[in-house]
Amino acid sequence: MDEQQIKQIVTSVIGKVGQTSITLEQAKFLMEQIEKKAEKIGVKAVIAIFDSGANPVAVHCMEDSFIASYDVAFQKAYTVVALKMSTIQLKGLSQPGGPLYGIQNTNQGRIVIFGGGEPLVHNGRVLGGLGVSGGTEEQDTALAEYGKQIAKEAFSWQ
Repeated sequence: MDEQQIKQIVTSVIGKVGQTSITLEQAKFLMEQIEKKAEKIGVKAVIAIFDSGANPVAVHCMEDSFIASYDVAFQKAYTVVALKMSTIQLKGLSQPGGPLYGIQNTNQGRIVIFGGGEPLVHNGRVLGGLGVSGGTEEQDTALAEYGKQIAKEAFSWQ
C-alpha cells in the first residue's frame, strides 16, 4: 500500500466512527470564548480542557487568576470525563445519603463535587471535559455551561 491508499482508509474509518476526542484547535477556540465571557462577568478564570481519555489538551490561566484555581479547573475537567457527568450534577449525587456519597475520596482525591465542570459530548460520546475555576460556584458553572453550549453550536455537537 502506498501513502495515498493509507490516507483514504484512515479517512474512511474516521468518517464512519466520527470524532473521538476534542482537538487542540477546538480547545483553543473554546478557551477564547469562555475567557471573553469571564471578562464580561468579572471572573479571572482558569480554563482546563481534557480529551476523551482524561488527558489535558490545554489549560489557560487568565491574568491574575487564583493560583489554586489551576488545580481545581484541572481536576474538574478530569472529573467530568472520568464520570461522564457535570460536576454540578455530581454534587447532588455525592451529598450525605446520596448514591455517590464519598466519591470525592476516590481517584487519589481528583474528583471534584462542586460546579464548574462539563463533559463535552457528541452523539452520546464524551469527547472531552471542560473545567472552569476562579469565580463562585455559580459563576464557574455558568462559564462551563456556556463553553459546552459554544461547543455544541460551533462544532455541531449534540
